[in-house]
Amino acid sequence: MIDREQVLHVARLARLELSEDEVGRMTTELSKILDHIEKIGELDLEGVPPTSHVVEVTGALRADVPRPSLPREVAFENAPDIADDGFRVPSPQAHA
Repeated sequence: MIDREQVLHVARLARLELSEDEVGRMTTELSKILDHIEKIGELDLEGVPPTSHVVEVTGALRADVPRPSLPREVAFENAPDIADDGFRVPSPQAHA
């Protein structure tokens, strides 16, 4: 069972602000999820091939065909800041 402190720790890592009601609800819901995962771990899955989808999925991705890129002038048309033929973005430290 997951406890309140673990929920708060995960919320801090995800930078989520949870109300007391949400902490209680998440504690219950995450505990149920972990219980289900534990049950799955008890199954004998020897010889069961791994799957990525429950149902067969075909044609989900288009063919990767090379084609001309967007002209640079068009790409930069609405850019707020351009430098050295690229988009200038704030450094990561500016958001810390």
